[in-house]
This record gives sequence, C-alpha cells and structure tokens, in this order.
Amino acid sequence: MSGVALLPFIILLPFIGALAIWLLPARARSSASLLAGAVAVALTASCLWLYGSVADGTVLRNELTWLPQFGLNLVARMDGLSWLFATMIAGIGGLIVLYAHYYMSPKDSMPRFLAFLLAFKGAMLGIVLSGNLIQIVAFWELTSVFSFLLIGYWHHTSAARDGARMALVITGAGGFALFGGMLLLGHIVGSYDLDVVLAAGDKVRSDPLYTPTLLLILLAAFTKSAQFPFQFWLPRAMAAPTPVSAYLHSATMVKAGVFLLTVFWPVLAGTSTWFWIVTYVGLATLLLGAYSAIFQQDMKGLLAYSTVSHLGLITTLLGMNSQLALVAAVFHIVNHATFKASLFMAAGIIDHEAGTRDIRKLSGLYRYMPATATLAIVASAAMAGVPLLNGFLSKEMFFGETALRNPIPFVDVSLPAVAIVASLFAVTYSLRFVHGVFFGPPPTELDRVPHEPPALMRRPIEILVLICLLVGIIPGLTIGPFLATAVKSVLGPDMPYYSLSVWHGFNWALAMSLVALAGGVILFLLLQKYLARGIEAPPFIGHIVGPRIFERLLILLSVRWAKAAERLLGTRRLQPQLVLLVAVATLAAAIPTLGGIGLLPLPPTTFDPGLALVWVVGMTCAVGAAVQAKYHRLVALMLLGGAGLATSITFVWYSAPDLALTQLLVEVVTTILILLGLRWLPQRLETSEIDPFRRFSLHRLRDLALATIAGGGIALLSYAVMTRDAPDGIARFLLENAYTEGGGRNVVNVILVDFRAFDTFGEITVLGIVALATYALLRRFRPAADSIPRPEQQRVQSAFESQRDDHKEGTILSEFLYVPSVLMRWLFPVIVTFAAFLLLRGHDLPGGGFIAGITLAIGFILQYLAGGTRWTEERLRILPVYWIGTGLLLALVTGAASWLFGYPFLTTSFQYVDVPVLGRVPVASALLFDIGVFILVVGATVLMLIAIAHQSLRSAKRDAQPPGKTAPMIEREKA
Repeated sequence: MSGVALLPFIILLPFIGALAIWLLPARARSSASLLAGAVAVALTASCLWLYGSVADGTVLRNELTWLPQFGLNLVARMDGLSWLFATMIAGIGGLIVLYAHYYMSPKDSMPRFLAFLLAFKGAMLGIVLSGNLIQIVAFWELTSVFSFLLIGYWHHTSAARDGARMALVITGAGGFALFGGMLLLGHIVGSYDLDVVLAAGDKVRSDPLYTPTLLLILLAAFTKSAQFPFQFWLPRAMAAPTPVSAYLHSATMVKAGVFLLTVFWPVLAGTSTWFWIVTYVGLATLLLGAYSAIFQQDMKGLLAYSTVSHLGLITTLLGMNSQLALVAAVFHIVNHATFKASLFMAAGIIDHEAGTRDIRKLSGLYRYMPATATLAIVASAAMAGVPLLNGFLSKEMFFGETALRNPIPFVDVSLPAVAIVASLFAVTYSLRFVHGVFFGPPPTELDRVPHEPPALMRRPIEILVLICLLVGIIPGLTIGPFLATAVKSVLGPDMPYYSLSVWHGFNWALAMSLVALAGGVILFLLLQKYLARGIEAPPFIGHIVGPRIFERLLILLSVRWAKAAERLLGTRRLQPQLVLLVAVATLAAAIPTLGGIGLLPLPPTTFDPGLALVWVVGMTCAVGAAVQAKYHRLVALMLLGGAGLATSITFVWYSAPDLALTQLLVEVVTTILILLGLRWLPQRLETSEIDPFRRFSLHRLRDLALATIAGGGIALLSYAVMTRDAPDGIARFLLENAYTEGGGRNVVNVILVDFRAFDTFGEITVLGIVALATYALLRRFRPAADSIPRPEQQRVQSAFESQRDDHKEGTILSEFLYVPSVLMRWLFPVIVTFAAFLLLRGHDLPGGGFIAGITLAIGFILQYLAGGTRWTEERLRILPVYWIGTGLLLALVTGAASWLFGYPFLTTSFQYVDVPVLGRVPVASALLFDIGVFILVVGATVLMLIAIAHQSLRSAKRDAQPPGKTAPMIEREKA
C-alpha cells in the first residue's frame, strides 16, 4: 500500500476497530484488549513507515471528491507536523491500551471502554490528518463527543457525570465557534482546502474579517486546550478512569487546541492582535495553573493543573510571533506528552494499589513500590525542568525567548517575570508530588498494603521515562530529525537556526532555569508545614470561580430561561403547537417573498372545467376535514383522503405520473396508520355538548385567518412557480441529459437517484431517524385513561378466538372478516411482485425505489390487518431496523464506490450489458442506490406499523373493563 493510500486507512482503522470491539460480549476482556492493541500497533507502524515520505518536506494528500462544486472534498493530508502528532497519538494510545488492561476493574465493561477509546483516537487522528477546514470541524466535534463518553464512563458517580457534562458544554461551544471561524476563513481565501488556506496568510491578515475569524478560532482553541478563562473544566475531567486522563492530557483532546494554533500559525500569527491575546492568555493560564497545582491534595488534581500550566506555556510560545518560539512550542508539546502520560499512569498505579489518590494519606511509598517511585520521580523531574531531561531543554528554549529584549516595557518585564515565577511553581508542585507520595514515614491511613503492580502494567511508564532520558541526554539523535521535520512543515524551508545541545554555556536562559530550580526548592520548604495542614484551596484565589460561574449560567439557561420559554411557548396541546409552527413558517416564507422575489404579475392560464371540478371537490374535502377534525375524526380522515385523491388526479392531469403514484400510495399508507392510531386519542365531546356561543371564539377566528393566509400563500407561490420558466434552463438541461448522463428516460427518477442523489440520501436518512424516533416514543406510550375503549366487534372477535384450541390471535377472525382476510393474505405475493416490477422499471417508466417501498409496505399492512399482530409476526420474520440499516448502508456504499474510479461521491455509471436470453440490457449503478431507498422505505414504514400494532397487544391485557366504559368510570363504580 502506498503512503498516500495509507492515510485514509490510518483515520478509519480506529473507528473500524471500535465497532468490532463494541460488538464483542461485555466480558470479552482479553479479546477486546488484543484487538485494540493490534489496532494501535498497526497505526504506529503505519505512521513510522510514512516518515520517509514526509521527512524531506513532502505533503502527502489523498483526496476523495465529495461535493467539489462547494469545495467540500474528503482530504487526508500528512505533513511533518501532522506526522509527529499522529505518531504521538498512535504510540501513546497503544501504551494506554496495555495499561488499561491491568488498570480497569473486572466489573467494568472492557469492550465498551476500549471502543470509546479507539473512537476517540480516530477522532483525534482525523483532526491532525484532515486537509479540509470543514472536515477538521467534524472531527473536532467528535473528540468532544467521545471525550464526554470517556470522562463519564463511570456514570454511576455524580462527579463523572458533572465532569463529562462540563467538558462537553465548553468544548462543544468552542466547536461551534470553530465552525464559524472556518466558514469565515474559507470565505476569505475562497477555498476550504487547508493547503490553499496555508498559502494565503497575507490575504487573510489583510482582510477586514481577519479579527472576527481570529477570535472565533482562538475561542475554539482556548476551550479545547483549557486556557484561561476556560481552564476549570480540565481538573473536573479527572473523574474519568486514569487511562483516559493519561491519554487526554498527553496526546489527545487538550493538545487539539495547541495543534490548531500551530497549524494556522502561518496564516493567523504575525499581528499585534494575535500577540496580545494569545501570549497573555497563555501567560495567565501558565501562572494560574502552576499556582493552583501546588495546593491540590489529589494526585490527579495536581497533575491536571500542571497540564493547564504547561498548555499555557505552549500557548504563550505560539503567541510570541517568533519562529524560534514556535520551535520551542512544538518541542514542548512532545516533551509534555511523554512525562505527563507517565505521571498519570504512575498516579493510577498508586491509586490502584494503595486505594487512594489523597496525598495527605500517602507517604513513604518508595519502600513499598521502589520501581514505580523511581519512574515517577524521573518523570516529575522532567516536568520540573531538571537538567538532562527533556523538559529542561524545551523550558530553556522558553526562557531564551522570554529573555529577549522587547521594545514595549510592559512586555519586556512581564514575559520573563511570569516565566520565572511559573517555572518556580512547577518545581514546587513537582517536589510536593514526589515528597508527599514517596518519602516520609510509612502510611498509616491506607486500607491495604501497597505493592508493585504487574510488570506489564508498569511497562508503558518505563518506555516513556526512557524517552524522557534519551531526549534529555542526546536530543540531537533522538528528537532532532523529527522536530526539524515538523517545524519545517509549518515555517517552510527557511527555518531559523536552533540548537538542541544540552550545554549552551552560561546565558540568560540557564540563569533563569537555575533561579527557578532554586526558588522552587526554597518555596517548597517554606510551604511544607502550611501544606501539611490539609489546605483545601489555593490561598488568595480560593476555589477558582470558573466552575461556579459555569454552574450558575447552566442553571440560568436550563432552568430559569428554559422554564420561562416553556411558560411562554410550551404547551402539551397539539393545536397551539401547530399555530406557532404554521405562523413561523408563514412568516419565514413571507419575508423573502414580499421583500423582492416579485410574484406579480401572475400570467393567466387556460381554464379547464374538468380540472376545476376536481379542485372544487378537493378543496371541499379539505375544508370539510378541517371543520370535522375536532369532533368527527373518522369523517375528517375520509375527507382528507378525498383531498389527497384530488391532488393525485391533478398530478396525472399535468403529466406527472410518478408524483401521482407516490401521492396515491402515501395517502393509502398514512390513512391506514392514522386510522390505527385514532383509537388511542382521548375522547372528544360531541358537537351538541358544546356551547354554541363559544364555537366562534376569537382563537377560532385566529386559526381561520392563519390557515387562510398560509394556504393562500402556498397556492400563490405554487401558481407563480408553475407559470414561470425555470431559471437557466434547468428543466431543459434535465430533459436533455437524463438519458445520456443518467441512463434513464424517467426524468423524475433520474433526478432522485442521480442528479440530486445527495438530497435523496439525506432524505432517506431523515426517514430512518423518524421511524426510529417514532418507535422509541410508542414503545413506552400508554393510552390515556379517557381514550376510546376497545370496539365491541374486536371484543367479540377476541372472545371467539380465545375458544380455539391453539389460542392464537388471528386463527379465525370471525365470520364477518374471514373472506376479506383470506383475500388480503392472497394479495401479499401479488403485491411483492408488483413492488419488484415498480422498482426495476423505475429508471425508465413511472416507479422507483420509494414507490416500490411504499407498495411493499402496504402489503405488510394488509397482513397485519388480516391476521393480527401475532399471526403476522409468527409467519413473516420482519426485522425493520435491519432493513433501515441495510438500505442506508447500500445507498452509502453505492455512492462511495464512485471514489474507486476517481469520481465524486454518488456519481452514477451507466452502460449496456449483454445478458443471456435477455440480450442487450441497460444497467445503471443508480439501481443499487434505488434498491437501498426501497429497502429503507419498507423498513421505516413497517417499523412505525409495528410500533402502532403492538399497542393492541399491550392494551389487551388491561381491557377487562366492560364495553363503553373508561377506566375512570370503573374506578368511580368501585369506589
């Protein structure tokens, strides 16, 4: 497989692996771990194999055309920076899988956990390997969704639920901001292709929309990477299992924000707006996170705030508009990933073996867990910036950049001052972590004696700590080539000179490092007694107000404002909801219509008495249905069917047989389904029981006026459209190209499955969702107490059937329905044949997948009516959910198959094929798409039918009351 062809494989493999693991049994712990580990190994090996292709600055691209006219193609792209991130995500992800196998409890569902973890990995790989702006947004939001599932994995705890909700709300809001920023950025450049955008930096920075674009993208990056003032969500996410915390803090999620800033550095950086916002948001986060970490009592809380601080350091470097600062930022991203993942896994081992994460209860663990303690001490030293470790090198580069003279006095003083103070705090919290956990007297408040974990559980930490040491001692041979490749992809070939040597002589950077190390040790010694008192919050700032503000805003939005909106607009009655819906729709249509579309003048058309008579009948039925709907539902339904039949005749009159056939079949299905549902509606008072003086109240006049305006407006729009020529010869184009381009003579069907197949794909997706939603609602539906009781005929019929030997519903319906039921059963094979006929001829003659699907659904409906629910489902194994999934998958695969031949998504192929006996037959790939539509329509319709039919089975158990009496009446008689 070539390097370019490997890129989609890297993105898709985690999702495929997640699906495979999800299908495993809940107790398939070893199988799930082996499969997740194999996926991680394959991804890491693929990334390492691709390094040779990007090492010289080449950008690998694999592009699948999707909607090229809108600039929306699926692009997998890898340069040096994305290679570095992808390798980090894949490699550390594999170590996390190994660690999680030993960390997670046997009571936890390992397949579910690893499925979420792999999908999270796939979403993160999608971000770093996407070459289209909108595609980045899609994967960006997927990371928020899957992180929500991982953080809330232990959903039985309130902390996990609250932390997951907070992370989803904040990062999800940032995702909306990113979407807006990407739309603006694509508008400025004129393309959503990432390579085109990266080459248009000067154009973007000079555009008037630069500032709002920058602010939106920065908002997204700051929320995802927990920058001030959004830093509070990350410590709350520590309720997640430790493998999730280790992965989230090191290689995924929080690194997505700084990755975004790094990728768009050539486009957005270089302005004063960028400098002031990014640099000082980073400095505030750097200082606040480091200060808060010192006073945490939870090991994971300390490490979480340290992550916030280090992300602030990276953000500060990216904001300084300096190429060397960008080199330091990329370097520290990698260094932070290695030592932070190892520290979190070490903390998880301690929690796993000692039973607590509270530093106040942990002390002297070195004598019990010497190997784990040694690894954690080395990783903590790297976090503190101790020489001969990787953290020291990138932090020294940070000091070197902040020590440079700046012409602005405030910047010249604040940058190095905050850098020294924050680094001093980093040494302090690192010492607190090491001293408080591993040294001192033996622990006395533990429930069990701590001990070393299994060797394989410790192996990922050993690998990462070894990398910290090797990079710190021989950086030029270990990280040097990879860092140069990543930086070159951002800055281009004209990179500034930088050195990764361990020793650069005595300079300002070394002096600042020594001051930070010494000051951190002194501060730790001064605070040691104070920290031993069991302080619960950092002095001066207390509990950071961010979570409180978030909770209050959430309560304000979800409780107070939501209740106010519900009181204003909400109602359980259908009629007010329809009034609001129709009014808003009418207003939305009236604004552009009256604002400039210009419907007038309306040219006259020839008058046909026959068609006019059909319309008069149809309008009379429609008005009659509206009048009778409140009190005589069955009559209203019959009249509504008459209006639908008039519509079908109108379509035939205007030579639209496809529309007429569709309308007629839909009328049949909807009439039957509504008829079946009428029984479950609450009873209505008869007309005679209503005060005649209230029948023409103001709200009825309002409804009449609204209905007249909405209906008249639709009629006016329809007349205006039908009496005008289509712009740019759309109709002529479709008529001329339906056969030559789509291979069909039925223009309507060719439009649905070829020219506008993407719209059809969206529509059948919505249809499937609606069917599933209907089933989900009705499966828990229980009829109201005052709903129409079971009809007398059905009671007699059930009593008659219960006397049969087999006691099965539908064995003999009754002497009244026996003959019609037999006829309906015999019609089923005829209807199946007719549906297949309509499906196969649809490309050239009236028919198609939708019409055939409705036809077959009618066949199933007749079986339910003839034999009853149990009889039908015992003889016809209907699995409508599988039908929906199969139809949607077939339509998707048909559209994606065009990519194999280099064409856009859903491009149709048409040619003649010589078939034995039949001869030369036209074959179009759109037929497969149409079959998918057919299968989905059948599944969706039958699923809704089943949902309604099963109400009878539920209600039969409760229908012991006498005929004509409702439940409240029986209760009153009993009382």
